[in-house]
Amino acid sequence: MMQLNSMEDFQRDISYRLLKQPDGTALLTATMKDRFHDVLLEVRVEVATMKIVSARADFRRSPTPDCGNVSGRMSGLNGFVIGRGLQRKVTEVLGGGAGCGNLRNLLLGLLPLALNLGAAAGITDETEMLDAIHEKLVGTCAGYLAPPKKREGA
Repeated sequence: MMQLNSMEDFQRDISYRLLKQPDGTALLTATMKDRFHDVLLEVRVEVATMKIVSARADFRRSPTPDCGNVSGRMSGLNGFVIGRGLQRKVTEVLGGGAGCGNLRNLLLGLLPLALNLGAAAGITDETEMLDAIHEKLVGTCAGYLAPPKKREGA
């Protein structure tokens, strides 16, 4: 039997969590674990405004000691309001040779969860909550398609 190297038999686990805090913020966390990485990402967001209050990354294990240097760039997200321009902002802060593709990917999966929280605020019935999320996120993805525009004269 052929022996596989560590990239030929590879598993990466990513986990996201959102937890509303009593002070009106939400703590969003993402973890990424694989053979070479153990990364914790934490972002605190004001629920009412969707403004990022703080963002940090902790590289508990990484392929090189330099990977953790990108953590200092996370503060560039502070003050950004989650919504339009999110992908551009994340790329601006964490792109290029001094950035980190893994953190960009984690953030782009994590931060939109805050929009769901905002859309579902104050709703306890799950069906009603999903309807509210759908209404607020119409046009953002295939799951929330915008209704077709009516043609003139039709």
